Amino acid sequence: MAEYQNIRTGRHCAFVLHAHLVFVTKYRHEVFTEVHLQRMEEIMRAVCEDFECELAEFNGENNHVHLLVNFPPKVTLSKLVNSLKGVSSRRLRQEYPELVQHYWRAQRLWSGSYFAGSVGGAPLSIMKQYIEQQNRPV
Repeated sequence: MAEYQNIRTGRHCAFVLHAHLVFVTKYRHEVFTEVHLQRMEEIMRAVCEDFECELAEFNGENNHVHLLVNFPPKVTLSKLVNSLKGVSSRRLRQEYPELVQHYWRAQRLWSGSYFAGSVGGAPLSIMKQYIEQQNRPV
């Protein structure tokens, strides 16, 4: 029941929505240092706040980052991802000019693809069982 203490509410809904996002650098180049990742977390937290989302967790390695985002139902995940990748790429390019060597001709830090997975709540098998066991009227 502890996970239900973090239920957020909107005008006409209550929700607990989390997504696990993974962004990979273009060509999986090893780009990031600890300094880059710290700044990227700050940038991505600010973008999430603009979307009324919460960046619950952030970490990464030299060629990819993982985010755990708590988001409201009105947010389109693809638009959030587009903004996270676009803003972080632009700001890092401005603040760390040495990263330009990793941008190549396309002037892009991130690969065009990403991973998004829903997380949290009961396992799918339990949810299916719960729904199957509802008292359907005869």
